[in-house]
Amino acid sequence: MSQSTHAEKVGVSIRSATKMYGAFCALDHVDLEVKAGEFVSILGPSGSGKTTFLGILGGFVQPTSGAILLGERDITLEPPHKRDIGIVFQNYALFPHMNVAENVTFPLRARRIPKSGWPTRLKAALEMVELTGYGNRKIHELSGGQRQRVALARAMIFEPRLILMDEPLSALDKQLRESMQIELKHLHRKLDATIIYVTHDQREALTMSDRIAVMRKGRIVQIDTPEQLHDNPVDSFVAGFIGEATLVPVQRVDGHSVTLGGTRLVSSKPIPNALHLFLVVQSEKITVAADGDTSGPNLLTGIVHETLYQGESIRIFLDLPGGERISVRVPSNHTGRTLMKHPGDRITVRLHPDDTVVVPQAS
Repeated sequence: MSQSTHAEKVGVSIRSATKMYGAFCALDHVDLEVKAGEFVSILGPSGSGKTTFLGILGGFVQPTSGAILLGERDITLEPPHKRDIGIVFQNYALFPHMNVAENVTFPLRARRIPKSGWPTRLKAALEMVELTGYGNRKIHELSGGQRQRVALARAMIFEPRLILMDEPLSALDKQLRESMQIELKHLHRKLDATIIYVTHDQREALTMSDRIAVMRKGRIVQIDTPEQLHDNPVDSFVAGFIGEATLVPVQRVDGHSVTLGGTRLVSSKPIPNALHLFLVVQSEKITVAADGDTSGPNLLTGIVHETLYQGESIRIFLDLPGGERISVRVPSNHTGRTLMKHPGDRITVRLHPDDTVVVPQAS
């Protein structure tokens, strides 16, 4: 789009945003600072407050209290069409009776932008999403991925200061969804736009975001980079929601070790001083020890319960002596298959101290 978009990009400040529906608190004093040009995902299960949060940002829901600032401008009470925000909805909300060009230029008409500038903006918007030449196509003639791009072009054509996205990839099949995640990430770099992206898909959020805010019961419980969030969850809720993790109760020994059954496990990370602690066992962080290899710390031995072939990897479920069931992933290549075990076999796995994460129970 035009160079002015880059010069005018702004951050968003959400200050103590609260929404009550009678006695029910849908959003509970949420604070969030989004830097200009940042891609922030809002992640959480159904009922966590994501939709209400997006509605307040877009102007479709009025907060009971709190404020929303776009740069220095207070937009808390402004209607949606005056907020200078582009929105991509879950169902794309395209007009079936209009062609691609008419759909994309609709926000220009709604904002009464002079028609003389429409062709230049339309050309730039379609180029941005790689749909040059598609202006006359009808919506029913497009694939799911192409419709998604039309929705993106429509959200960007008036050069908004903020783009909101409400689970825009959820209707796509797995393969297309994953390729669109990468395209969106590249598009964000190209646009340098400020984007707030709402999703319940943690892999999607991990793939695309600069930072992720995890919501639970109307509150943000942790906001961090994808790597920090995955490797250093703040509590058992975040640990169980992010990644493929099993939470196993453990007892604290000291600042860097716990016990699981009769096994002492050491961690390079500080152990929280809390009454109820859980070891976060992430399938991809465990390695299978070769038969007879008992060297090094943090070895756990169990009995294989089940193995699942899943294409690129094989997931092995094992039962520990205390009855806990954990899983480990091995690649489905030759090396991985040499470590394979079968139901009923004894198996020893290793957890590196850097990957030994212990969290407190969520309040």
